Amino acid sequence: MTLKDFIGEGDHFARHSGVQVLSVAENYGKASLVVANEHLNAGGVCQGGAIFTLADTALALAANSGLMLTLSVEASISYHRAAMEGDVLTAEAVALCPHPKIPAFEVKVTNQRGELIASFKSTCYTKKAALNGVTGLE
Repeated sequence: MTLKDFIGEGDHFARHSGVQVLSVAENYGKASLVVANEHLNAGGVCQGGAIFTLADTALALAANSGLMLTLSVEASISYHRAAMEGDVLTAEAVALCPHPKIPAFEVKVTNQRGELIASFKSTCYTKKAALNGVTGLE
């Protein structure tokens, strides 16, 4: 199984939230979400939790690209622009510091026009545990 499949199929919350895993490479992950009616908050814009889930999924791809179980221990997000129903959001995660035990990542979430919707940063912890059954990235 690839890491792309492991996260894309194994992260049940993200999958059921509509997140699509697009690509993964060393210290890099990309995922997308089409904002649907069920993603809207009472104000009629995309709920922040949906955007956070998208960013966190891209993070999971990048952070686990070494095929060792890596989990976020701290994450923060800043919302810069509202996302509306029908918007196609893309999250791209890159390593800021690819430390073998405590890596740090940045994720940028943009819409289909390339406008920055949110920026997300996370510090992670890499455990001494290989990802069971994962043999490659894509």
